[in-house]
Amino acid sequence: MDTADGDRPGQLASGTAQTLDRAGPAVAAGTHGRVAAPPRGEAPRVAGVRALARHPVVVHLAVLTGFVAAGIAVSWPRVTYLAGRLPATRDAGSYVWGFWWMARQVTGLGDPWFTRWIAAPAGAQLGLHALMPLPGALMIPVTVAFGPSASYNLLSVAAPGLLCYAMYRVARLWLPSQAGAVAAGAFFGLSSMLTWRSWYHLNLAAGALFLPLALEAAVRLTRAPGWRRAAVLGLVVGGAMLTDQEMSVLVVVLACAALLPWLLRRPAAAQPGRAARLRSAALAGGVAVAAGSPQIVAVIQQTRSGGATSPPAQLAASYAAYAAQLPGMFEFSPRVTAFGLSGLRAFTYGGRTGDGIPTYGLVLSVLVVLGLLAAWRRRSAWLLALLWLGCAALALGPVLRVGSHVFVPDAETLSGVRVSGVMPYTWFVRVPGLSGFREPARILMLGMVPAGLLAGAAVNWLRYHGAPVIALVLALGVLEAGWSGNPGIGSMPTALPAVDRPIAADHSASLVVDVPFGIRGGIPRIGGRFDPEAQVLATADGHPRAVAFLSRVPAPTIAGILRHAFYARLIAVQHGQLSTPAQLAAARLDARHLGIGWVLVWRWSGRIRPSIRYLHETGFRLDYKADGVKVYRPASLIGRPP
Repeated sequence: MDTADGDRPGQLASGTAQTLDRAGPAVAAGTHGRVAAPPRGEAPRVAGVRALARHPVVVHLAVLTGFVAAGIAVSWPRVTYLAGRLPATRDAGSYVWGFWWMARQVTGLGDPWFTRWIAAPAGAQLGLHALMPLPGALMIPVTVAFGPSASYNLLSVAAPGLLCYAMYRVARLWLPSQAGAVAAGAFFGLSSMLTWRSWYHLNLAAGALFLPLALEAAVRLTRAPGWRRAAVLGLVVGGAMLTDQEMSVLVVVLACAALLPWLLRRPAAAQPGRAARLRSAALAGGVAVAAGSPQIVAVIQQTRSGGATSPPAQLAASYAAYAAQLPGMFEFSPRVTAFGLSGLRAFTYGGRTGDGIPTYGLVLSVLVVLGLLAAWRRRSAWLLALLWLGCAALALGPVLRVGSHVFVPDAETLSGVRVSGVMPYTWFVRVPGLSGFREPARILMLGMVPAGLLAGAAVNWLRYHGAPVIALVLALGVLEAGWSGNPGIGSMPTALPAVDRPIAADHSASLVVDVPFGIRGGIPRIGGRFDPEAQVLATADGHPRAVAFLSRVPAPTIAGILRHAFYARLIAVQHGQLSTPAQLAAARLDARHLGIGWVLVWRWSGRIRPSIRYLHETGFRLDYKADGVKVYRPASLIGRPP
C-alpha cells in the first residue's frame, strides 16, 4: 500500500472572512470601529480547548465512541440482551461456556485446551474449537464480576464498533481525508456481513478484527522497517491465532499479500536492502509463531490424536453447501427488507442466512468500482481490487452457482463429490492444512478489507467532486448496514434458577445429561439437537455436562461417548431404535458407573416419549418440573437433599 496523498486544500475563504479571522472577534456595535478586547484569559482558554479537541488521542477516542454508538444502533436490539438474554443458539451457549471455562482455567492455572466438563466423561480437545483464548483471557475481569454471559454479550455488542475503528486506522494510512477513512470503517464494521457475525458467530467477528490490524501493522513495517514494527505485526498475527483459527488463515494471507510486493520490489538507494527486509519479515513470522504457540501446540496435539480428521465425503459436500453465488454476492443486503423496500426484491440477496450473509451489498460494490476509478493511478488501488476479486472468486467454492443453476466446468471428483477443476477454491482446500476451511463464503470477510478501503477512496473523491452525492451514498449505505437478528432465531434467558438451583446445590460433581442428547457442531456429529440453554446452565451449576457443541468434533470424543452403553442406547432410542433387555441392563449399570445425578428433558412432545421411557427403564424418575423442563434423578436419590 503506497503512501497517502496530502489533504486537498479547501476553497479559500472570502477576503472579508479572512480579515475577520485575522482581526479576531467581530467589531461590536457601538464601539465606533474599535475592536472589543476579549476578557483576560479567554483567548488562551479557547485556544487550549481547540488544541485539546485536535489532539490525536481525543480524535481517536471520539471516532471510536461514534463507531461503537453506530454499531449499537445498526445491531439493535442486540444491546438490550445485556439485561439478561442471549441469542437462542447452541453457538451462543458454547461461547458463554467458553468464557466461563477460560476464566476457570486461567485463574486456576489449568490447561484450557482440553476439558472433561463437556462431552463428559470422554472430554474433548479444544485446539480446533471456537474457544477464543485471547478474548476469553482479556474478559476475565468481566466474567468473574458479572458472569460469562455478560462477557459474551458485551463483546458482541462492541464488536461492530471495534471493527469500524480497526478499519478506520488502516484507512488513515491510505486515504488523505478523515471523511474517507470514516466511511471505510463504517462500510467494513457496520456491514450486514460482519454485524451478522457479531450476532451469531462471535469468534469470526473477533477474528475479523485482526484483518485490518494486520494490514495496518504490515503497512507501517513496509514504510519504516524495524524490529519493533516487525514484532508488532507478529503479535497481531499471533493474536489472531489465539482468537480464531479460521480467520487467522485469512490474516496470514492478508499479511503476506501486503508484504510480498515490498519484499520483491527493488529497493531505492535510501531504502533497506532485500536482506534487511527479509530479516524484518522473518522476525515478524517468528514472533507470530511464538505468540500463537499455545494454540499451535494444541492444534498439533489434537491432530496427532486423530481429533482433526473429518469424514472426507461430508467435508467435500460442505464445500459446495456453504459457497456464495452469483449475482448474490453483489446484490443488496437482505437488510433492506427491514425498511419495507419490497420493490428492491429483485435486486436483493435472497439466499439463506443460516451461516451468515454472503454478499458485499450493491452500494458497497458500486463504490468499490468508483473508488478504483478515482485512485486508478495508484498501484495499491489495483492490488486492492485484485484482492477483492480474488476473495470473491474463492468464495464461490468448488462449483459455480448462478442463481438457481449450478455449473461444474472441467468436472472432477473430490471425495466422491463433483467439483470444478477451474474454480480456485478446489485447489485452495488441497493446500496442506487448509482442507478444514469448509465454508468458502467466509472468505468474503477478507474481501471486505479492500472493499472498505476502495469505498473510502470513492467517498474521498466525492468529497471534492460531488459533495451532495455523499448524502445519497450515506442514505443508501444505511439501508444495507447492520443486522437486527434472524427472524427465526429468538432469545433465551442467561439463567433458569428454578431449574438449576437444586443442581447447583449438589456439590457431588455428578454428571448432568440433557435430552435430546448429542455431540453437535462441526462435522462429524452424533445424537440429537440439544437445547442451547444446556451449556449456559453448566456455567452456573458447575456440573460436568454430557452434551457438547464443538466447532470440530474430535473423533476420540465420539468414540469415547459411544463406548458408554447408556449414551449409545440413548442416541439409538432418539433415532427410533428399540432396545433389548440385555442392552437396557448394560445401560442401567453404565449410568450408575458414570455417576449421572441429573437428567434434564427440555422438550415434551410425542417424539420425546421413547427417551422418557428409556429413562424409566434405566432407573431414573421424575423429580420436579420448572420453566417447562422436566428434571429426572436416579430413583435412589429421589427425596434426598442435594
